[in-house]
Amino acid sequence: MRSLDETCDTFDIGGDLTVHRLGFGAMRITGPGIVGPPDDPTEARRVLDRAVELGVDLIDTADSYGPGTSERLLREAGTPDDAVVATKGGLLRSPDGDWLRHGDPDYLRNAALCSLDRLGVETIDCYQYHAPDPDVPIEESMHALADLKDRGLIRHVGVSNVSVEQLDRARDVVSVATVQNEYNVADRTHDDVLAVCEDADIGFIPYFPLGGGDLGSTADVLADVADAHDATARQVALAWLLERSPVVLPIPGTSSVDHLESNVAAADLDLTDDELARLSA
Repeated sequence: MRSLDETCDTFDIGGDLTVHRLGFGAMRITGPGIVGPPDDPTEARRVLDRAVELGVDLIDTADSYGPGTSERLLREAGTPDDAVVATKGGLLRSPDGDWLRHGDPDYLRNAALCSLDRLGVETIDCYQYHAPDPDVPIEESMHALADLKDRGLIRHVGVSNVSVEQLDRARDVVSVATVQNEYNVADRTHDDVLAVCEDADIGFIPYFPLGGGDLGSTADVLADVADAHDATARQVALAWLLERSPVVLPIPGTSSVDHLESNVAAADLDLTDDELARLSA
């Protein structure tokens, strides 16, 4: 199969980190429930190695994936040497699996230092505030990340799970290079946030780009378009995202080499104007 070097255009994160627009989400290389090591560490390593071979050079992760497991696996695979790694902090896992927001500035500074150590790097390419904490003004959290950037420990700052209002407040404190919100062909709740990203040339990283396997009311149209291209519905959903905006950077995740190769092949699809209109209706 062709690599992304031959099939996918690029985006400059923060104006200076050029990546292919189809990335990889490293959440699923952890254990069941996103806790602990993967059931098959060898396969997880194969997925990471194959992603780089295919030209994937944007890898998204977080300190809460494992927790810490995903970042350590990336270091062991040498991924930070071959790709831009965007990690996240500010979201914790409770013993019963709940996601807990924690935006205390001192906590974020320490979390970033721990991510530096797990990734084995001196500077994190892009550090994203995982989710605003309702008990901490977003400005306080962003000042902590701005300080880390000033110290050279973070190259670029990103935010995740934000509204337009929260994004504006974050940008008043520090330059924001990426926004990561849930977004896919079936869920366009954050169209307004994407519009701001387009205007400001901010990378928009849609998580759950495949809707966690459930693309709802678009399923029939996706299947029809997929048949026309001898492709899968998942590939069409990714192709739609790549067509949706030049700032969109999808990060489909998987623990399987076969699924990885299928996802990357989505960059080959050339959807017609009619198909895009039907999918976007």
